[in-house]
Amino acid sequence: MCRSIKTLRPPVLPEEATEDEIRAAALQYVRKVSGFRAPAAHNREVFERAVEAVAQATAELLDGLEVRGRSVREAEAEAEAG
Repeated sequence: MCRSIKTLRPPVLPEEATEDEIRAAALQYVRKVSGFRAPAAHNREVFERAVEAVAQATAELLDGLEVRGRSVREAEAEAEAG
């Protein structure tokens, strides 16, 4: 596991993960898997597509997760209300 990738869901984060946080985690994942901190010019396009795909999958995962029987959005709404 890449240690610099943090958990992006409540209750670890008090609020919903931002697009920047999701993209940063996706970038770290792709860097780890590919073994490249920054891709060579001839690999840049596929590297960026991978980051975008991982970010999208991460956003979909976070939107669908349930925390203790509640959706993440419900847990966030409850936290904001009380």
